[in-house]
Amino acid sequence: MIIIKRHSVSTFSIRRGPLLRLNPRIIHAIRFARNIAEIPSVPQYMHERRRRRSMAKPSAAPVTGVPVGSAAWSTGLFDCFDDCGLCCMTCWCPCITFGRVAEMVDRGSTSCGASGALYALLAMVTGCQCIYSCVYRGKMRAQYGLGDAACGDCCVHFWCEQCALCQEYRELVARGYDPKLGWHLNAERGAAAAPAVQHMGR
Repeated sequence: MIIIKRHSVSTFSIRRGPLLRLNPRIIHAIRFARNIAEIPSVPQYMHERRRRRSMAKPSAAPVTGVPVGSAAWSTGLFDCFDDCGLCCMTCWCPCITFGRVAEMVDRGSTSCGASGALYALLAMVTGCQCIYSCVYRGKMRAQYGLGDAACGDCCVHFWCEQCALCQEYRELVARGYDPKLGWHLNAERGAAAAPAVQHMGR
């Protein structure tokens, strides 16, 4: 005796009688019906597929509305007379100004003396020291997000070498550094100022 109970549209439960075996065809038909019941409908399948795609797709970076490298320089290229002492020193000994700027931009990995000596050597031997100095202008722009095109760095240093060095020096001063002290003293001064600010905040 075979008793087949129908629970849903495609789901059956079977109980074998004591004296009769199930026909293999019946077993196959019932398994086929169960497999059909487990297959999702087309709308469910499409919804699941879209959900998996949305989860796998990486989210885009948030748009801030501020383009990278759009910050303005604190002073203009031809504001050399804002600091007459710096202007005179750069006019007669640009290697000193460049050495100080290079040490600050490299964060102490190169010294003022070594960078200034290499700058002076290039100036005396090749006269193309602007190629060396424009590299540091590009580094400074990358560090502080300053505007200008990459090709503009070479043009500025080729036509207005002293003005460009003065502008870079003034930019460091405007950001709280004193290039005359070198990178390490500036770093120590900044580290000493941080606890004092925290203490005042308390």
